[in-house]
Amino acid sequence: MHLEPVRDLPEIRNGDDLADLIADRATLESADVLTVASTIVSKAEGRTADLDDYPESGRARELADRIEAITGEEKDPRFAQAVLEESTELLIDAPFLLTETRFGHICVNAGIDRSNVPDHDLLLLPKRPTHSAERIRNGLTERGIDDVAVIVTDTCGRPFRHGQRGVALGWAGMPASRDWRGERDRDGRELGVTVQSVVDELSAAANLVAGEGAGGTPAVVVRDWEFGDLEGSDELFRSVDDDLVRQALRRWEWRGDE
Repeated sequence: MHLEPVRDLPEIRNGDDLADLIADRATLESADVLTVASTIVSKAEGRTADLDDYPESGRARELADRIEAITGEEKDPRFAQAVLEESTELLIDAPFLLTETRFGHICVNAGIDRSNVPDHDLLLLPKRPTHSAERIRNGLTERGIDDVAVIVTDTCGRPFRHGQRGVALGWAGMPASRDWRGERDRDGRELGVTVQSVVDELSAAANLVAGEGAGGTPAVVVRDWEFGDLEGSDELFRSVDDDLVRQALRRWEWRGDE
């Protein structure tokens, strides 16, 4: 497998055609996978905002005050309001805001970013990342670049581990996972639970090449990777019914002395 960052992309603005900008700077072939950071997808889709766009509610002020009391760090209630408006559910309200986004992704602060936004205070996640991936893929097809899968990526922390890794928010042209259940290990034992999240794994691999911060390489071409002949699935985000962690969070209440 080979990964190559797409270099020399300009600062992305609202209305920019990502498929066009990437196609001009990358050599794409059939069966490639193109990963695109949600940062530039959001910028192209006008998902920028300012804190003043979110007048604080009583709930936002309460959340900000509680976080400040626990952590000692000042929390702007307008930011808390933005998080509330970008979320369908607040899972943890202290010492940080853990939320479910409107497309099913669970992350801190609804994934709202405050870095690399030169003209605004906030950068929101794409509203529908899978539709964004489909739009980029269709744009490549219109330019004669067929059969390129597209993954919209972000970085996200993980329970029980330090650090962040690349994850997929939306994808098009490939399944999200491949199902190893029913296959055999080297000793002949049948696999019963292994479903491999390939879009997350490709996102993490691409993030190693793209870098963080001021790297300026938000798109990566993945070549010579094959899905294989296993069954695929587009299920990525767990539902509440089979998410034991989310069910436990609903029963748990933060206490500042614990």
